[in-house]
Amino acid sequence: MNSLSYANTQFGLDLYQQLIKSKKGNIFFSPLNITSALSMLLLGARKNTALEIEKLLHFTEVTENVKGQATKELVDSTGNVHHQFQKLLTELKKPTDAYGLNIANGLYGEKSFQFLQDYLDNIKKFYLASVESVDFVNAAEECRKKINSWVESQTNGKIKDLFPRDSLDNTTKLVLASAIWFKGLWTQKFNKEYTKEGKFWVNKDTSKPVQMMKQRSSFNLAFLEDEEAKILEMPYKGKELSMFVLLPNERDGLQKLEDKLTAEKLIEWMSSSNMSQRDVDLCFPRFKVEESYDLKTELRAMGMGDAFNPQNADLSGMTGGQDLVVSKILHKAYVEVTEEGTEAAAATGIVIVATSLPIIEKFHCDHPFLYLISHCETKSILFIGRFSSP
Repeated sequence: MNSLSYANTQFGLDLYQQLIKSKKGNIFFSPLNITSALSMLLLGARKNTALEIEKLLHFTEVTENVKGQATKELVDSTGNVHHQFQKLLTELKKPTDAYGLNIANGLYGEKSFQFLQDYLDNIKKFYLASVESVDFVNAAEECRKKINSWVESQTNGKIKDLFPRDSLDNTTKLVLASAIWFKGLWTQKFNKEYTKEGKFWVNKDTSKPVQMMKQRSSFNLAFLEDEEAKILEMPYKGKELSMFVLLPNERDGLQKLEDKLTAEKLIEWMSSSNMSQRDVDLCFPRFKVEESYDLKTELRAMGMGDAFNPQNADLSGMTGGQDLVVSKILHKAYVEVTEEGTEAAAATGIVIVATSLPIIEKFHCDHPFLYLISHCETKSILFIGRFSSP
């Protein structure tokens, strides 16, 4: 696993833990997507503003620059995080017939601020991003519609109204928009004829009806005895993406599992060397989830304060002056799981083909579970979700 993928996994879990503090029910977001947006911000951040973002994203473990000084050397040094992002995004954007995946980054800046050409060039180079000057001061509503339209087009129409009405106004100075769309077919599809209404236990005593898909096939599986859980890999066609499902043994065991979750453990559990191919009796709910987040509160709580503070924000790498502050970082994610496969905006997955063993293992996802969609070669977690209520 390269250092960027490791950092992305760390950040994704940090944010997940932050979100579950305040949010009951389902969670779904793209760590890689948010990381790339914040990395575009980092590219123009300086001094403590940059240090906070680097620490938040665990880039202090990726970059070798002395004391994390975000200077021009950071951009010029080989093997640094921005170069790694360029390599990763280029890898993920490779055309393929096996699945659909689109990742897009956009930066919208108030036109009264003059962006440095160096910054614009590097944003386009490292993050394959579109950069646009817009008139938030006089036409915030038109800007909102424009950005929403761009996001919708990049996500095959699945993410609509990323920015809700009145979320942008004449005080907005900078908007970072990130979009990701994925559509993949299962290597082993579920037969629709076997899908029946079943019970999904939201806790020990309460169930809700759900359309439960069923199949018996060979899957990569591991038993996590210390965590009282198991993990299953559901590969997508093309052998490059998979969904990993973490299922607690008990109906109300998810919180206990979440409390023990670390990046090191997750990486270890998802490693093919720690999983074995088993004949599995699989039950998995058909579901659709759409989630929206204003990440300002969470990112502040995680230590990124200066970028949002007009007195402290140093984004002088963008404009040459300290006249810019971040007002919003919004993220919206969509996932739909069916018998054929998965469609997700702000989602992605991995694949491994299995051979069967005579013992049949039960893997019935009829109570809250955690799921991830990951890119096989780079080991990048593109999406994290918690399904706890149909």
